[in-house]
This record gives sequence, C-alpha cells and structure tokens, in this order.
Amino acid sequence: MTSTSSLPWVDPGAFEEAPGVYRVPLPLPNDGLRAVNVYVIVTDAGLVCIDAGWAIPESKKLFVEALGSLGFTLADVSRFLVTHVHRDHYTQAVDVRRDVGSRVGLGVGEKPTLDLLQDPARSPLMGQVNQLREIGAGAIADRIEAFVSGHNVEHAQWESPDEWLSEGPVELAGRTLEAVETPGHTAGHLVFHDLEAKLLFAGDHVLPTITPSIGFEPVMTADPLGAFLRSLALVRSRPDAVLLPAHGPVTPSVHARVDELLDHHGRRLDEIEAAVRRMAANAFEVAGVLRWTRREHKLADLDTFNAMLAVFETGAHLDLLASQGRLTASVVDGIKTYA
Repeated sequence: MTSTSSLPWVDPGAFEEAPGVYRVPLPLPNDGLRAVNVYVIVTDAGLVCIDAGWAIPESKKLFVEALGSLGFTLADVSRFLVTHVHRDHYTQAVDVRRDVGSRVGLGVGEKPTLDLLQDPARSPLMGQVNQLREIGAGAIADRIEAFVSGHNVEHAQWESPDEWLSEGPVELAGRTLEAVETPGHTAGHLVFHDLEAKLLFAGDHVLPTITPSIGFEPVMTADPLGAFLRSLALVRSRPDAVLLPAHGPVTPSVHARVDELLDHHGRRLDEIEAAVRRMAANAFEVAGVLRWTRREHKLADLDTFNAMLAVFETGAHLDLLASQGRLTASVVDGIKTYA
C-alpha cells in the first residue's frame, strides 16, 4: 500500500504482523496520537482482539472494512482483551459487544477508575483539578474545570467488562497468552505475552517512538512513576519479543525499547533534580523550565490537556526523587514544594 501519511503505520487496513496476527490501525480524530493499533488474532473459536479502539462511527466503519478484507465480520469477534481502560482502547469493545455479544476482558486494577466513570454523581476529572492546584498549576486547573463543567460523561461507554483479568495465562483456541500486570500508565494496565510466538501485545506500556503519560488517571494513585519503572524492569526480565504497540510501528525488540525508556526516565530524573537544586520549586514551575515532546516545546506552547499531562508527569518524577531521598517535599502556602 502506498502511504497517505507521514506516519505510514496509521494507514487503514489489516496488516499481518505474524502468522494469524493482524494489526488494524483505527483513527483517533483530534488526538495527536493519530491512531490506535487493534490486534486481531485468528483462532479456531473466532477472532480475539487485543484492544478495541474508540467508539466513534469512523473507527467502527474502518474496523468492519478491515475485518471484511480478511474474510470476517463483526460477528466473528468472540473476545476482546483490553490492555487498559482509556477510551481509545476500551469503548469500542463495549459498542461491539452490544451488536454481536463479544466478551470483554479488562485488568482488575482498572475497576476503581471504571466505577468512577459509571457514577453520574462524580466528575472524572475533578480529582485532577484539585491536584493541579496543589502542585502549583492553578491556571491549568481553571481551564480544565471549565472544560469539565461543559461536558458530560457518556456513561454508556463505560459498562463493566464480562471478565476481570489478573496476572496469569489466558487460553485461546490454539494459543496461550500470558497476562502480565504492568501498572504505571494506568493502575490496571496489562500486557499480553505470547511466549511461543515471541510477541508482546504491549498496549501503552511500551511505545516505540514516544513515552506514555504517567500520573494521569481519573483515580489518582501513589508513585505512578515508580510503578511504571518497576513494570518496565519486569517486562525486561522476561524473554525478548517483537513489540506490538498500541501506537506506532511494530518493532523487533521489546528489550531494546525498554532500555531506551529506562534511560530516558533516568536522565529526566537527573534533569528535574538539577532544576530543583537551582531553586525550591513546585511541579508547575519545574515543568516550565523543561522541554516537551521530540520537538522540544516549552510548557506554555502545549495545549491545555498536554500541559496538564506534562505537569502531572513532572510531579511524578519529583515524588519519586523525594522517596529516593534526593529531594525533600513540603507544603508551602498550600502548594507542594520541593527542595
């Protein structure tokens, strides 16, 4: 296929990445990630999909077309194994289940977030708004709060899964996957390791060209960066495999990318510690002196959502440095400050 994009991996279709395993990129309009990879595994008992896409008409249309190119329909999808509860991974699984009765599995660590998203009395971002104020980002908090007040959660997208998954083998017809708990990006994130075929369905835990967001969830967790680094080390200790990521192209070695991610966060910790040693500071102030994305943007150049992610990630690094004894943390005028 001739690419129509500067990112060829986002082109629509069904691409065989291993015998019986197809990558189906589905669109993410108005999202810088551009697309999410859904992996379709052909088994003797129907199709099993790793992740599902975002429940929007354009995504469903392209999903149906990709399945059709392989000689299948939605009715052939017997099961979804979802790596985590973000909308671009989970919500289309719920939508397809309504149509054809597919079973949906999700990591049990995602239940607190799903409970919040199902509760009409609770706003899924108000915890973030309060946290932003506590780490010095009051202006960003104001913009997020204004956004939240004008948008209602579509609770129907967040129905519960049919099965809550925990670490261990997941038996498919003719294939065994190992579910591995990898908290960090979200509290209940799972990766699925096919040891025999040497494949890792990595979700957002290991991405080939970017680093996943850390410290941003509807239900806030303690030490998300520490959890993420421990999860990377766990995956690094397992046999190497082809990396099948949720965003970005397939690459030949999980280990090689994990090493790069560990190195990145090691350098980021050093950079943030050095920034604090130049001045006692909060997460918002430190984020303002760092550079973001591969284009080295300033915090002020980021849109509100990505600025929020940047400040939360900075806070996660600061908290880890404090837990390691490299910095001290205190509350000054109601704002968490490091020195």
